[in-house]
Amino acid sequence: MSYSAQNIRNICLLGHGGNGKTTLAESMLYLTGGSIRMGSTVDGNTTCDYDPEETRRQISISTAVAPVEYKGCKINVLDTPGYFDFVGEAIEAMSVSGAAVIVCSAKGGMSVGAEKAWNYCEDRKMPRILYISKTDEDNADYNAAFATLRERFGKNIAPVVAPIWDENKKVIGIIDVLHKRAYEMQHGKRVEIDVPEDKKPVLDELYDALKESVAETSEEFMDKYFGGEDFTYAEMVQGLRQGVRELSLFPVVCGSAAEGLGTLMLLDTIVDLVPNPLEGSPEMVENADGELEEYVLSDRAYPCAFVFKTTSDQYGKYSYIKVFSGTLTPDMPVVIARTGETVKLGRLYVMKGKKAEEVKELVCGDIGAVAKMDAFKTGDTICDSRKVIKIAPLPFPEPCYSVAIAPKTKGQEDKIAGGLTRMSEEDPTFTWANNAETRQMVVTGTGDMQMDVLLSKLKSRFSVEAELSTPRVAYREKIRKKVEVQGRHKKQSGGHGQFGDVKIRFEPGESEELEFCEEVFGGAVPKNYFPAVEKGLREAVQHGVLAGYPVVNLKATLFDGSYHPVDSSEMAFKTAAQLAYKAGLPDANPILLEPVGELKVTIPDSYMGDVIGDLNKRRGRVMGMNPDGKGNQVVEAEVPMAEMMTYAIDLRSLTQSRGSFTFHFVRYEDAPPAAQQKAIDAAKAMQELDN
Repeated sequence: MSYSAQNIRNICLLGHGGNGKTTLAESMLYLTGGSIRMGSTVDGNTTCDYDPEETRRQISISTAVAPVEYKGCKINVLDTPGYFDFVGEAIEAMSVSGAAVIVCSAKGGMSVGAEKAWNYCEDRKMPRILYISKTDEDNADYNAAFATLRERFGKNIAPVVAPIWDENKKVIGIIDVLHKRAYEMQHGKRVEIDVPEDKKPVLDELYDALKESVAETSEEFMDKYFGGEDFTYAEMVQGLRQGVRELSLFPVVCGSAAEGLGTLMLLDTIVDLVPNPLEGSPEMVENADGELEEYVLSDRAYPCAFVFKTTSDQYGKYSYIKVFSGTLTPDMPVVIARTGETVKLGRLYVMKGKKAEEVKELVCGDIGAVAKMDAFKTGDTICDSRKVIKIAPLPFPEPCYSVAIAPKTKGQEDKIAGGLTRMSEEDPTFTWANNAETRQMVVTGTGDMQMDVLLSKLKSRFSVEAELSTPRVAYREKIRKKVEVQGRHKKQSGGHGQFGDVKIRFEPGESEELEFCEEVFGGAVPKNYFPAVEKGLREAVQHGVLAGYPVVNLKATLFDGSYHPVDSSEMAFKTAAQLAYKAGLPDANPILLEPVGELKVTIPDSYMGDVIGDLNKRRGRVMGMNPDGKGNQVVEAEVPMAEMMTYAIDLRSLTQSRGSFTFHFVRYEDAPPAAQQKAIDAAKAMQELDN
């Protein structure tokens, strides 16, 4: 069945890991006939968690799409992972959703995941519904969970349901406040029941609160409300819908996805109150001239779509897209705004978990996928050549957790590189590079769980076993006093010998690069050998005398020497210079320099003491603190890079995952004696291993 944009709703399920988002998506599919059985995360047979890694770990790792057909509407449900290492997946889903359903557990109420989801929605000005899950489980407390939400988010939280519970506070039914009807689940089916007598006053109170919310959406409604008139059902829906769209109202629904209780009520709320794609806020886009302009979604405009996600498996590559305007059809020529290249679209699909159903078109507002488009990357805008625009790239967090990766069997580095390249197409939140200086392949991402998943996928998909280690720090060496030293290379064998003799003054220099000078008088060393001396020193400074790290801020002056008219050569003078370097630098008071970076940590005020205490332990210097305007403080500090290797994980445990940070290299500084000795010992141990 085909749907117009007015009858499409795009929603993403957000919230803490383990709160029941995948089970809720499963319940929506099952109760609307979209699947023939109710899958379970424990049994590993849900529609949305289809990747072998998800099945094994019983958690969501990537966003999955589940199209739900209900009451003449198509609801594209995007089930996102709740674990913070996979936040990029949630950001992808939010970029194409018209509203979010934030799933909170009746056992815990306000979790960090729900709090973060709320903040993401605030940043995007996205309408949202709150769903209190697991209301039928032991130790569930709907009232406590609702109270935490009300306390955290204020009076704009509007319950559109009233739970019916038994003597153990377990929710056994729900009341639809708007329709004043009560339901319970019997043998997997929703059955209407009478509203219990003791719940009628609660129902009236909640209905009055909804009327008040509706009255605040327009002057006409306000006059009617104060005139004592009742609103019609259509007016109630119109007012609530406007409140949701204007972010002055956030409906609260509750239920148990495993039992199916409250699921249809949530779908009713989505159909009735969530804006369709044409009613969303205009997007700010870049036009062909590079200027920003407002772009209003329209089904009558030139075709335009956004690639928000990429997956690839043994069956091929799928580029997940949302159609922003017009209609897409297979074989249609489109321009990739990033490159200006014109390509023909491949086959179009509607995805349901891993199942791809081929379709003849994708209309404005809908979400689908295109197969085998190697030219497409996540974040691309594809458009008609008559109107080329570029939608803003996805705001992924900066990768901040680095590990070195190496194969367990030597010689498989290329296999790892190939696997990481393929996987970075699917997951743009991590990067990798070969660090020539430390001779390590380094992967940088969001956290240890993401790295663990990458290792598992390398093994299962690319047949290469790898292991992780702490990346080496790229130290530098320099000298602190002046020395004069002679380097003499003399070798006699049959025929021509080798002879080179130089006297060089080494002293601290101004520039990071080697500064080479000469003050030779009377031709003690002929000019044609100067470049050989300089070349020998440039090679030598790549390896310092303390721990083998490059030497910086070194000035070398060739001031004397001698030569042999027959045996001298460029090679002999190059070797003599290197001998002078090795002899002179240990006496020039060498010291190790460590890289220092600028750290910016964003944290709620309550964690300030713990975070500053931790920075002091890391030899950090706090430079200042500034409020960010959202109730957080941004602590700015300078910290040695060697102390930051596990900071991403440590900050999470210090702040219950509420903190975030950025860290960038600034300069090199003298390392204190203890840190210097530790680095020298580590370098020597590495050299022994290499030998």
